This record gives sequence, structure tokens and C-alpha cells, in this order.
Amino acid sequence: MKKNPKIAITGFALEANSFSPVSTREDFEKSCWHEGAIITELARQVSNLPAEVTGFYARMDEHGPWTPAPTIVIGAPPGGPVVREVWTEFMQKLENSLRAALPVDAVYIANHGASSAEHLDDTEGDMMSMIRAIVGPDVPVVATHDLHCNVSERTVDALDALISYRTNPHVDQRERAAEAADLLVEMFNGMKTKKAFIRMPITPPSVTLLTARGPYADLVKMGTAMMQSPAEGPIANVSVSAGFVFSDLPKCGITISVTSRGDLAAAQRCAIKLARAAWADRARYVPDMLEIPEAIRKAQATKIPLLFADVADNPGGGGRGNTSWMLAAFNDAKIPGVLLGVFIDPELAQQAHAAGEGGVFDAVFNATESQFSKRYRARAKVLKLTDGEGLGRRGILRGKKFSLGPSALIELVDTGTRVVVGSLRRQLCDPAMLEMHGIDISKVRILIVKSRGHYRAGFDEFFPESQIFDVDSPGLTTPNLKNVDFKRLPRPVFPIDPDATWTEPAWA
Repeated sequence: MKKNPKIAITGFALEANSFSPVSTREDFEKSCWHEGAIITELARQVSNLPAEVTGFYARMDEHGPWTPAPTIVIGAPPGGPVVREVWTEFMQKLENSLRAALPVDAVYIANHGASSAEHLDDTEGDMMSMIRAIVGPDVPVVATHDLHCNVSERTVDALDALISYRTNPHVDQRERAAEAADLLVEMFNGMKTKKAFIRMPITPPSVTLLTARGPYADLVKMGTAMMQSPAEGPIANVSVSAGFVFSDLPKCGITISVTSRGDLAAAQRCAIKLARAAWADRARYVPDMLEIPEAIRKAQATKIPLLFADVADNPGGGGRGNTSWMLAAFNDAKIPGVLLGVFIDPELAQQAHAAGEGGVFDAVFNATESQFSKRYRARAKVLKLTDGEGLGRRGILRGKKFSLGPSALIELVDTGTRVVVGSLRRQLCDPAMLEMHGIDISKVRILIVKSRGHYRAGFDEFFPESQIFDVDSPGLTTPNLKNVDFKRLPRPVFPIDPDATWTEPAWA
């Protein structure tokens, strides 16, 4: 490896749902906002930094002496596009700190990859292009992205390599960051990358994008096999990125990014094979969900614990975490042994804290109503209060700090239904979010989670696949994409438009 290479580090994490309220500076400050040297300190301990940053530091430390040049790393929960002021501030601070760090031997970027700003569609493209303009054409620049990223041609052109996650639920952030570090070391030793990129007119519902089974899993497996097969040529990375359809942008859709070690033809061969396979298999991107009445019937009849996912109100995709459709339906049906979490309602959490543990009060869910978040009232008892500060132990939050804000476990008096109420938008993806409220998950009969898929990696020790059901209800992250009023998707796209067509790139 190059002796003591100096590597600039940055990152911007936001999955932007264009139908959600804008993301503000407060959203970032309560999640992750770090600048300068503190990034290096936090990267080598338990912190709220993206797992990719800690994984990158760990692998570079293994490679030998190196000099980190951290600039700025910020992130917010999935929500609406970032406000102009925050994006402008981020870009200015990134530019100033990167110029101050020059010369650098490489740049590592830990981005989510599906961000946008209220005034700008292609935030990633702007960011990558600026970085490339500052460091010049010969400095390696590598980025890692969430697999729910919306990739533009500008982003790919500005990078030497793009590496996206290969697991959903996401449990490989550290490994992908380590892969980025390894690629940089190869480039320090003279390797030059070549890239092939294809965008598909497929915008799959998120519940069809698991990597343990299904059409997307098959694509990811095919791409991984290409990386491991000498017959495919010197392939360094294959990233099949699923996209995030709720960003509602022209760059949405499945994208295929293949990076080779100097062999453009090999990269193109792999990319077109994957694209043809994706198109041939497109009919499988159809969600398999229960309607609420059917979920109620299953809950009434079950003799074993069941998990129901409220996928249309997923805070991990920009949902508000406060729709009451499933709460009302299960409670009104008097289903025994129900636990729901996390219901995001700062006002309700404040009321519970005011009542105190053991206190009984009139709980008003969504005192302020909005499009999908309707009011629901019930007499409730406060069972447990916490500050909401915790440490993840499984899945996407393993070993990472999280915060629900002031939170409470309340019990609806008439039925015994229990609800974990939080103040900050977080999807229920880790058992610690329940356990910190004194809950023994092994004794829960019916668990309702406000999450799309990451709960699977968190709760698999309690609920095998056969005991898990995705439920359809109104919300900002509904998998029924035909019910969404999209404005800017590159129509026609499948599965919204069954007659969508795909034209292969000219080089194919």
C-alpha cells in the first residue's frame, strides 16, 4: 500500500421521500452531525456515525498506517427533501474542509444515495462532481451507498467506483466500507477502474426487495457470483441498486453499476447480463400483503406468536410512524396480547411522562390530525418511562447508538393492548427499542411493528419467516404504488405501467 496515504472522508445520509415534510437541520442534529477531527475519534468507538464510516476506519487500520482527513458527516432519518439552507451549508463546509485538506491521496464517501433537496433533484451528482473538481481526475474517489439509492449518470461518472449494500435488511454496511477500503488500496498500487452503468424502467415496491428470497435476491446473487467468477473477467464490484421510488425523481429505478479492474468490455458484459435477467423477471415485483381484516382474522385464530408489519407507515422510508389504522383495528377487535411500536407522537409521550409511571390518563393519539394520521382515543396506564436512549444489538442498529427521544410504554385499559410511544421518528427495527421498556419479547403474542423490512434482521430470533406478515394500510410508504400520486417518475415504469418497455444501451 502507498506509504501513509491521506484519505478524505465525508458522508451525507438521507433517504428523501418527496411526499413527506421537509428534513430540517434539527432532524440532522438529533441524528448525526459531525465535523472535523471528532469524526476520527467517534469512528473508533461506539457512536451514532453511519456504520460505513466505522467499517472504513477499521479496515484501513488493518491495512497499515494511514492519515484520515475527516471533513463533515451528517445524517437524518428518512424524511422529505432536505431544506435548501442545510444542503447549502453542508456543501460549503465540505468544499472548505476538503480544500483545506489538500493534497489527499483518495476520498471515501459514505452516502445513503437517495437524497434530494427542496431545490435540487440530484444532490449526489452535485456532491460527487464537486469533489472530483476539487481533487482532480487522478485521485481515487470511492463511494458506498444504501441499496435503496437513486443513482444518476453524473454520480457514476464522477466516481472511480460505486459500492452499494448487498443485504436487505441492511447488515453489511461495515463489509461494504471494507470493500471500498480494499479497492482504494488496489488503486494506490496502480489499478485503474472501468465502469458500466444501466438504468432499468423498474421501480419495485420496497417489500419485494428482500435479499434472502425473491427476484431482487436472485439479481444480487447473480451479481455476487460474477465478482467471484474468473470467467467473467476482472470484476471488482457489482452493485444492483434497487432505488427508492418515493423520491419521485427521473433517476428512480433499478440501476446496475459494474466496476472492473481496467476491462471495460468485461464490465459491460456483466451489466447487460444482469439487466436482461432483471427485465425478464420483472413480473415477480408484486407485493404480497394482507388487508387489515385478514390480519385481524389471523390474529384472532393464532395459537403461536405472530408479527404484523405496518409497512405503509415506515419511518425508515419517510413515514411519520403515527397512522392509527392498525392500532384502532386490533384494539377495537379486542385482540388479546397485542404490542405495537413505535408509535411516534411527541405530544402523547409528553402526556405519559406528565402522568408518571402507574398514572392513568386519556391518551389521544394524533391530537393534531393529518392526511393519514387520524385521531384515536383510549384510556391508558403508564407502565414504563424512558429517555429513549439506547444501543442497538441486532440487525441494522447492531452496536450503534439510537434515540427515540422521551418514550413510554402505555397500556390501553379496556383491552390490555400495549403501545411503545416515541418522540423521534425511528422505525422499530431492533429488539432493544422494546426491551428498554421492560418488555420480554418472547412472551409477546401479537407484535405490530412500524417498519418495512429491517425488523426482520432484528426480530428473527423471535419470529421466523412463517410467522411474519406484511399488512397493507394507508400511509406515506404504501407498497401499492398505483395509489401514489407520482409526478416525476420516468414513466412508463414497471410495475405501475404494465406496458413499460426497455431499450438496451447502444453499446450492448
